[in-house]
Amino acid sequence: MTIKELYKFYLQTSSISIDTRTLKKRDIFFALKGPNFDGNKYAEKALELGAFKVIIDNKEYSSLPNTILVDDSLKALQDLSTYHREQLNIPFIGIGGSNGKTTTKELMHAVLSSTHKTIATKGNLNNHIGVPLTLLSIPLDTEIAIIELGANYIGDNAELCEIAIPNYGIITNNGKDHLEGFGSEEGVINANNEVFESL
Repeated sequence: MTIKELYKFYLQTSSISIDTRTLKKRDIFFALKGPNFDGNKYAEKALELGAFKVIIDNKEYSSLPNTILVDDSLKALQDLSTYHREQLNIPFIGIGGSNGKTTTKELMHAVLSSTHKTIATKGNLNNHIGVPLTLLSIPLDTEIAIIELGANYIGDNAELCEIAIPNYGIITNNGKDHLEGFGSEEGVINANNEVFESL
C-alpha cells in the first residue's frame, strides 16, 4: 500500500494511536517496536478496542481484519506525517537548540494563537516518534504550525527536518547538552546547525 492510499484512510479519521492504553475508537493504530516491546503483539487488542486500521510490520499478524502490512511501521508513520505536512501550505516553524525549546514554543503559541489558528507540539513530543504524531494532529484548516525538534545525536535534527519540512526556524542556543551523543560542544553546534541548513 502506498502512503497516498494510506492517507485516504487517515482522512477518514485523522486520529492516530501508538498505545492501546490510550487508543480511541476509529484511531489508526501504528504497531511500533522498541528494545523492550513489540506493538505488533497488540494488533488484536487494538482491533478489539475499535481501531479503524492497524499498521503492522510483522506478517504473522496480517490475517487479522483491517490490518495493513508495511515494511516498517515507524517509517510508515513518518512518511504519512510528511505527506500530510506537504498538504499544508502554511508557515511551519521548527524550534531547535540545547534548551528553552519548550518555553519558546509555548510563548510563540500564546502570541500567534491570539490571531491565527495555531497548532504547536504538545508537551515535548519532539523526537522521531513525537514529531510525526504532532504533524498528524494538525487539522487542514490550521494557519501556523510550531514544531519542537529534539536531538540527542548528530543527524537527529536533519532527520526531523526532513519529516517536518519547516520553512522557518529558531535555534534557541548552543549548550553542553547530550554530550554523550554529540561528543563535544562543537558537536552540539553542528547538530543544532542542521536546523539552519534544512532551511
